[in-house]
Amino acid sequence: MRIRIRLTDSSRQALIGHLHSAYQNDQLRLVRRIHALLAIVEGESVTEVAELLHLGEQTVRDYVCAFIRKGVDSLSYKRPSGRPPKLTKTQRKELADLITAGPEAAGYTSACWSTPVICDLILTRFGVEYHPHYLCELLDELGFSFQKARFVSDHLDEAARQHWLTETWPEIRRVAQEKQAMILFGDEASFAQWGSLSYTWAPKGQQPTVKTSGKRTGYKVFGLIDFFSGRLFWKGQTDRFNAASYMAFLEEVLTQTQQHILLIQDGARYHTSKAMQDFFAAHGDRLTRYQLPSYSPDFNPIEYLWRTVKKDATHLKYFVDFADLQQKVDGTLKQLATLPDRILALMGLYCESLGTAA
Repeated sequence: MRIRIRLTDSSRQALIGHLHSAYQNDQLRLVRRIHALLAIVEGESVTEVAELLHLGEQTVRDYVCAFIRKGVDSLSYKRPSGRPPKLTKTQRKELADLITAGPEAAGYTSACWSTPVICDLILTRFGVEYHPHYLCELLDELGFSFQKARFVSDHLDEAARQHWLTETWPEIRRVAQEKQAMILFGDEASFAQWGSLSYTWAPKGQQPTVKTSGKRTGYKVFGLIDFFSGRLFWKGQTDRFNAASYMAFLEEVLTQTQQHILLIQDGARYHTSKAMQDFFAAHGDRLTRYQLPSYSPDFNPIEYLWRTVKKDATHLKYFVDFADLQQKVDGTLKQLATLPDRILALMGLYCESLGTAA
């Protein structure tokens, strides 16, 4: 079916002007409508226009009929009916900034946002009432979610952390490439005989319980993981961590490897003691030490390893004897040592946090 329409020069120019405006305002629905009309004017059939613009044939006919009756006045769409948003765009932006700043900055005594408090904030600042149920939808639209906070040390040296990100870590990568060296992230962990608690699914109203001996004995473990291969080195002991045991562990690692080692460690006292400084000086041909910024466990991927071990070995577990704990931790570490890809996945988390590709 073909519909013949002739336009005056002024009508054609008006139609093209509306088309340009629709493109500028991203009104894609109106763009297709005007293209359909222009195609009909050029002699295309209704079927051809419908196929070309992925429209129904009746839709194309409706466009033409409306244009014949009203001309360019037909080229508009009414805003859908319904309840208008309670807050303007400017108010929503201001609300987001207030929530980000925290309740105390807004004059509340609590440091925790709750839906009733935010409802009160909106009513006080903008004179608008929100039901807590609909408020959750609003907060989601604004990019907020209900989360548990975490502690961050007030001793953080942001300048030192930034230097690590921009200077030290790239330097370590460069040196490792030049020397074909291993990059080993080191740390220690203690696993308590009384086990560890974690979240789990359980019947409503019945909080899970775990037996505990109350014995405060702990199994101490030194660990190192290689950034490139995912290789795991570890050594368990019952005594306290000190420079002597740390030296013994590193000497074992040196005997098990041939490459140069770039060791990344935190600032534990026995890591930086005079005895350890002498040890690193004596093994400078095989071992180069780098210190992480203070209070920066998030820069050490082995922290993710310890979490994995505790999840698999001690969470919600009951250990009657210390030997049971030791056997479970050793078994988990032995299994992880055979799964370098799993350890490399932890490095992926590390690289993501530093904005660096593995």
